[in-house]
Amino acid sequence: MPLLLWFRFAPIHIPATRRLQTFAVMFWTVFPAVCLFLFFFCLSKPVLWPILIPYLIWVFFIDDAPNSGGRPKDWIRKNKYFEFFGGYFPVSLIKEADLPADRNYVFGYHPHGIIGIGAVANFASDATGFSTAFPGLKPHLLTLSSNFYVPFFRDILMSVGICSVSYKSCKRILNSGKGSSLTIVVGGATESLSAHPGTADLTLRRRLGFIKLAIREGADLVPCFSFGENDIFAQLSNEKGSQLHTIQKNFQRIFGFTLPLFHGRGIFNYTVGLMPYRHPIITVIGRPVSVVQKAKPTIEDLRDVQGRYIEELMRIWEEYKNLYSKNRIRELNIVD
Repeated sequence: MPLLLWFRFAPIHIPATRRLQTFAVMFWTVFPAVCLFLFFFCLSKPVLWPILIPYLIWVFFIDDAPNSGGRPKDWIRKNKYFEFFGGYFPVSLIKEADLPADRNYVFGYHPHGIIGIGAVANFASDATGFSTAFPGLKPHLLTLSSNFYVPFFRDILMSVGICSVSYKSCKRILNSGKGSSLTIVVGGATESLSAHPGTADLTLRRRLGFIKLAIREGADLVPCFSFGENDIFAQLSNEKGSQLHTIQKNFQRIFGFTLPLFHGRGIFNYTVGLMPYRHPIITVIGRPVSVVQKAKPTIEDLRDVQGRYIEELMRIWEEYKNLYSKNRIRELNIVD
């Protein structure tokens, strides 16, 4: 009985829209596992091998689309599914400046959160109206190259413009014409370990690669901050120096990614599960930081641009924190 009292169950009668929103987020969360299950199921059927074997050869040895802008389909990015996906939290976008389509842009997304939900809703779909806010821009959200070795899942990623975060991929996107843009979740796996509700601890100081890329390719940098990204999951305490944090960092060094130990709500309860909590995510897309194109930027060039980038990011935080981060337990902190 005490356990039942501890659980908060979702009511039976709720609007159909909320059910569809929950399904949309659940589907995105489990979709990689579903794709793997479907692949191994098909692999167990010899009759399907004449299809699977050429497909695997294509994936591993021929197809370079993950490094060439993917295969984005506008009708998929604008599909009703993503409206339900973004509406679950909900995710919204605040535009602070026009971004002319005669320039190229590198968006820096902060914070990473556990799985970067706001980045998907804003830059891998049109759920928050990106195409209306920034007409003429062609957005590409970037992720680890390893995601494109998951059969079937890779094809869905590329259909919404998600591409590899490799340098070759970035360079090709930015050289594909005016209005090309890419979004890098700058903090990466390291920052996900700092994703605790009420905090904004960013891994940014040593991240100069995306700044060097922008200078080399002559693309303006656009800082983005998503209030609420760290609030949709709770993570086990893993302070720097703790045994858990040490294990997670060692895992990251070996495999290239890490595993935050987190929980959210369930599908039919509000207490525990792997579904994110319904918490608003407000993404503020700041003013562009202009760069002067240089083939070989010096460390002084990098630090100058980084300084202006951080200054704009801090301005966003200071201007909006009292509106959208009322539950914060400390201020934005650049930890590394």
